[in-house]
Amino acid sequence: MAAVWLLACMIPVGAVSATTQDEINDAKNRIDELQDEKEEAEEQVDTITDRREELEGSLGRLNGQLSDIVGQINDLERQLSEKETEIDKAEEELTAAVEQYDQQYEDMKLRIQFMYENSDTNVWQMLLESASFTDFLNRTEYVSDINAYDRSMLKKFEALREEIAERKKELEGQREELVSMQQDMQEKKNSVNSMIAATQGDLEKAKADLSDAQASVDEVSERLAKMIEYEKELEIKKAKEDAARLAAIKAQEQEDTSGVVYVPETSDTYLLGAIIQCESGGESYEGKLAVGSVVMNRVKSSYFPNTIAGVIYEPGQFSPVASGRLAYCMQTGVDSACLQAAQEVLNGKITVNCLYFRVNNGIIQGTVIGNHVFY
Repeated sequence: MAAVWLLACMIPVGAVSATTQDEINDAKNRIDELQDEKEEAEEQVDTITDRREELEGSLGRLNGQLSDIVGQINDLERQLSEKETEIDKAEEELTAAVEQYDQQYEDMKLRIQFMYENSDTNVWQMLLESASFTDFLNRTEYVSDINAYDRSMLKKFEALREEIAERKKELEGQREELVSMQQDMQEKKNSVNSMIAATQGDLEKAKADLSDAQASVDEVSERLAKMIEYEKELEIKKAKEDAARLAAIKAQEQEDTSGVVYVPETSDTYLLGAIIQCESGGESYEGKLAVGSVVMNRVKSSYFPNTIAGVIYEPGQFSPVASGRLAYCMQTGVDSACLQAAQEVLNGKITVNCLYFRVNNGIIQGTVIGNHVFY
């Protein structure tokens, strides 16, 4: 029994439960891929949603323009109707004025013709029939007044006819302008209607695209949820395996590493900060220090590689390495809190004496910090 126990203590960590850990790493890798796929699908949904909202806004503005144009067309039709009424009235007045002028002209011609044809008789008759010379002068003045009246009335009717004709011409010009404006408004209306039809078509397409994109998000979300659930199952399986060999793990942790001195390399702070961010970016600062402590404990342990890079990149150990998240984090930048935690750990601030940590699912007994259990 002692020999078996000693053999278990000497088995390298990477060789224990390698299959389960590889499955967990593969699951995490697939989860990262699905999350990227989901983010891309959600970005597409957001893009299409923005496009739909833009089209809806354009459609609203176009409908507003159409409403204004229809209102202007209706107003022009009203003005045209009023203008037609004015023109008809002017036409009637002009006809009446022409008739009056013609009648007055005809009456004047008859009177002049009569007076000229009977001018001598009329004069002698007026002289004989007059009671006095004054009466005779009054009668002759009366004839002159009639002539003056006829000329005055002719001038008056002529001026009235010209005035009405000019007003009619002006009204007809205004009508032509209104008709031209109405045609312009109708063309604008047709143009806006065309744009509305095109925008409605684009909007319907955007809605269809949005429906497809949302369906894609839902489908990826469903696959992601299943993969996350599968990862939880693997984590439970791995936790049970680690729990079964917890005695061997504790024996590894009993190793005296107080005399081991590690001289950090230039790149260690950034690399350690990156793995801290990948594994515990959403945890407390205490959780970040604990993750960094596990890495440093492994560096000093004889069961693991003796460098920060060797521990982090050891096959089957840290899933962010397999998934590519570590490389992405180092490329995009490590946040200041994780870098600070890494520097403190390298300076000797070790907060836990453990070699392992997992998501806390209640199976393994150990030090619980945030969502992790360290053992």
